[in-house]
Amino acid sequence: METWHAYMRTKDPAILDALLDPDVVFESPVVFTPQRGKAITTKYLQAAAIVLGGGPFAYVNSWSAPSSAVLEFTTEIEGITVNGVDLITWNAAGKITHFKVMVRPLQAINALHRKMGELLAAASTASG
Repeated sequence: METWHAYMRTKDPAILDALLDPDVVFESPVVFTPQRGKAITTKYLQAAAIVLGGGPFAYVNSWSAPSSAVLEFTTEIEGITVNGVDLITWNAAGKITHFKVMVRPLQAINALHRKMGELLAAASTASG
């Protein structure tokens, strides 16, 4: 988990790339279907780090098991206090295989959905 915390501090794409398993599954609080694969997970996690990490982001609690962790976070988006958890599972090689984000309250989910959509649309336009 130290490497994940290093990624959140630096937003260094090389750290994220080294952390993710090629078959990683990402579950978003605003997208119904799980996102499968390193490329799409990378896009979502990079965007989330910008949107959620742009405010006074802090991990405030954590629970862990041998191959998983739950990290509770708080931040703010457009004046809305956001409370959420990252549920992270990794394999024997230390690569993240499953990453699920849950967020509350509803106003925070709505703001997150809008901001993530804008960021991902802009990234898609810029790359294509």
